[in-house]
Amino acid sequence: MTQPNPPFSRRHFIAGATTVGAGLAIASAVQAAKASPIVNPVVLQRADAQIFRHSDGYYYMTASVPEYDRLILRRSKTLGGFTTAEEVVVWKRPAAGQMGGYIWAPELHWFDGQWHLYFAAGNSDDKFHIRTYVLSCKEKNPLKGQWSLTGQVEMPWDSFNLDSTVFEHKGVRYLCWAQKEPGIATNSNLYLAPLVSPTKLGAKPVRLTVPTLDWEIIGYKVAEAPAFLVRNGRIFLTYSAAATDANYCLGMLTAKADADLMNPESWVKSQQPVFKTSAKNKVFGPGHNSFTVDEKGRDVLVYHGRDYEQVKSPLHDPNRHTRMQYFTYRADGTPDFGEPVANGLLK
Repeated sequence: MTQPNPPFSRRHFIAGATTVGAGLAIASAVQAAKASPIVNPVVLQRADAQIFRHSDGYYYMTASVPEYDRLILRRSKTLGGFTTAEEVVVWKRPAAGQMGGYIWAPELHWFDGQWHLYFAAGNSDDKFHIRTYVLSCKEKNPLKGQWSLTGQVEMPWDSFNLDSTVFEHKGVRYLCWAQKEPGIATNSNLYLAPLVSPTKLGAKPVRLTVPTLDWEIIGYKVAEAPAFLVRNGRIFLTYSAAATDANYCLGMLTAKADADLMNPESWVKSQQPVFKTSAKNKVFGPGHNSFTVDEKGRDVLVYHGRDYEQVKSPLHDPNRHTRMQYFTYRADGTPDFGEPVANGLLK
């Protein structure tokens, strides 16, 4: 599936994919960027942050809020500008019933000529009855448009699922998500399937990975929050693992760009975390990442983390802050995320 003026997604950015119009808008934004440096933490108490770079010259951000009761959006011409950007509530959970429970991990995507906001929601009588839903908006500016419920995503099992991301590669639009599969004793695994409509899968999903390594199963057996990066002839799929305390970290799957992505054998799993807590820099539990580029085209890792290690209840501790940092590539072409950088001006 091809799109005119392709967007630049939080979890999916392919080098070189720009349009003339977007290029001009981005070029003009470079000057503005001088007045909007990136300072960590970029946005306080915003977890699971996604940043989507659209062809209109704006970056768009969404994230989980500590109250888990609403969906928010910000937009900015620069990444540093998100610190002071206006935040707009585009949807609030109902007072009771379906979607009246915890609201988690939204993602904003543009395809088929409109915006789509994926999010996970529980019910008012069972907040952990987490399922995935989609809202849609046809207005060019999603902060001012009317959002309507498209529906619940048709997953393979009626079980706990969340963290859906949309990824396009070689004319195919995919959905990747985390789900608890019946018969497997984990909290969530990662799955992939082609997407034929915002809520409908086009084929039987494949299981990409199950958390089994020591660092993936601390506290909980978790693989969640997939994020795609296409570079150097390969597809890198990062994901978050372990409990959402200081043990939270990033793992990574890698496939060749010309491989059959629906074949689990195409994906190679990192045996160690690729990004984890830095006690030295006082960033704990870094995870639920996204990818974007800055105004100069440099790769940026977006993630959340806390400034302290000990928490009584990770779910109810509000201080997972949105953070950003640059990253580079090793000689073999794989990303080197380094360690979480300390608070302050990003250099």
